[in-house]
Amino acid sequence: MFYSLIRTFEPLKWLVMVRNILVTMLLLCCSTGLYAQKDSTTSFPSEARLPEAFRAYLYNNEYNVYLRINFYKQDVTIPGQELYGPLPGYLGKQYNSFCWVITSCEIKNDHEATLQLINDFGSEDLTATLTRQNDSIYVLRQGAGNTIKVPNKGKWQKLPKTLTFKRR
Repeated sequence: MFYSLIRTFEPLKWLVMVRNILVTMLLLCCSTGLYAQKDSTTSFPSEARLPEAFRAYLYNNEYNVYLRINFYKQDVTIPGQELYGPLPGYLGKQYNSFCWVITSCEIKNDHEATLQLINDFGSEDLTATLTRQNDSIYVLRQGAGNTIKVPNKGKWQKLPKTLTFKRR
């Protein structure tokens, strides 16, 4: 008799156990979804909005040269020349691997920065000023040092002392 009494309560125990497992799985699924949500209104100080003035891809159509710059994080790498590591930027020539490396920069204000450039051989250097005229027009003025020369159809082409770039 006692055995039959225990047998009648076994299905009830099994039902309770199944219910507990299902509730636990449901709570587990709901709690993992909570961590997947991100509040976009809060950000860490390092993720704060940086000014965009000196983080850009600038292009000059007349001489087919471009500037790829990020003076804030200084994390630009030159394709094919990763040996230099992260830099403030570089001046490159379209369809050519030659470049002028920006070794250091100093942002004077929201519209002007001073640059130190060397060619990728390290044989020539110069100081230049990059000025932002508006949101899309930048002017590079060569200062003390050598003149910027880039390869053009098998010859060296000197760039003018003042170059105008457009933001892309």
